[in-house]
Amino acid sequence: MRSDRNKEQFRINERINVPEVRLVGENITTGVYPISKALQMAEDMGYDLVEISTNATPPVCKIIDYQKFLYQQKKRQKEQKAKTIKIVVKEIRFGPQTDDHDYNFKLRHAKEFLDEGAKVKAYVFFKGRSILFKEQGEVLLLRFATDLEEYGRVEQMPVLEGKRMIIMISPATKKGTQPPKTAPLKTAPLKSEQ
Repeated sequence: MRSDRNKEQFRINERINVPEVRLVGENITTGVYPISKALQMAEDMGYDLVEISTNATPPVCKIIDYQKFLYQQKKRQKEQKAKTIKIVVKEIRFGPQTDDHDYNFKLRHAKEFLDEGAKVKAYVFFKGRSILFKEQGEVLLLRFATDLEEYGRVEQMPVLEGKRMIIMISPATKKGTQPPKTAPLKTAPLKSEQ
């Protein structure tokens, strides 16, 4: 079913219903041709006439092997998909009066998440009347951010949204990922130069 969708994405041969087209490609004189002449040229070469750009006037067509063209399109989309970076956001939830042991446990998890390259969204959830302790929640999040300074940088300072106070921390860029600067090499003098 998916391949049918790809095939219908581009109009080919007799499905191109316009009076004239602009031909581009290899072994072809680029120019505007009547559709009948373009179809005849494609048939003589043993290839298909494929409409590449429908929005142009006249539409741009190419004389190529259609199956090969679909394969190249699929390959190009796969490469683009591989280049996209997927950002993972991990959430860590605190209460306004979280003890030190729980805090350290969650801090250790946040360090692991940031080392893996994920963003950390830490929040303090206020239930009922605990909203009175919002200063305490802000202090907790700021302490959390300072403890994670070497692992990540604060993307968003603590903000109260409804019953949650949220802080976003993104992973720090690693110092080892940048290419090292090379200094000019000093060579020892040869025996003949001494």
